[in-house]
Amino acid sequence: MSSIQVADQTFIAAEPALVAGCLGVPSKWRRWWPDLRVAVGEDRAEKGIRWTVTGSLTGTMEVWLEPVLDGTIVHYFLHAEPAVGDPAKLDLAALNRSARLAGKEMTFEAKRELEAGRPAGVAPAAFAATRD
Repeated sequence: MSSIQVADQTFIAAEPALVAGCLGVPSKWRRWWPDLRVAVGEDRAEKGIRWTVTGSLTGTMEVWLEPVLDGTIVHYFLHAEPAVGDPAKLDLAALNRSARLAGKEMTFEAKRELEAGRPAGVAPAAFAATRD
C-alpha cells in the first residue's frame, strides 16, 4: 500500500467529452500540481486519463470519467510515495491532505469552467443550446 492514497469524486454537470477536454490540458497540470511532473500513461479520451507522477511524489494518478444522468462523476485517484525525506519523520497525514486538496482544486476549477452561467436545475444540454 502506498503512503499517499487519495480517492475522491466530484459531479460536474457536463458531458464526459467536455470534462475530458477541460482536464486534458497540460498547461493546467502544472498549476494544479506544481510540485509534480506528470506524464500521460494512457489517454482514455471521454473515459479519463492516467498519469505517472514524479517530483515530490512518485507514483500514479488517474481521473476516471463516469457518465451519470446529465453529467459526469470525476473519480480522482492518486497512489504515491514521498520522493524525499525520512519516512519516519514525514507528516503523512499532511501530505495526504495536500494531495487531496490539489485534486479538489482540479475538479472544482473544471466545475466552475464547465458550469459557468448555468442556472441550477437547468439541464446542461438545454443550457448549451442557449449559448450556441
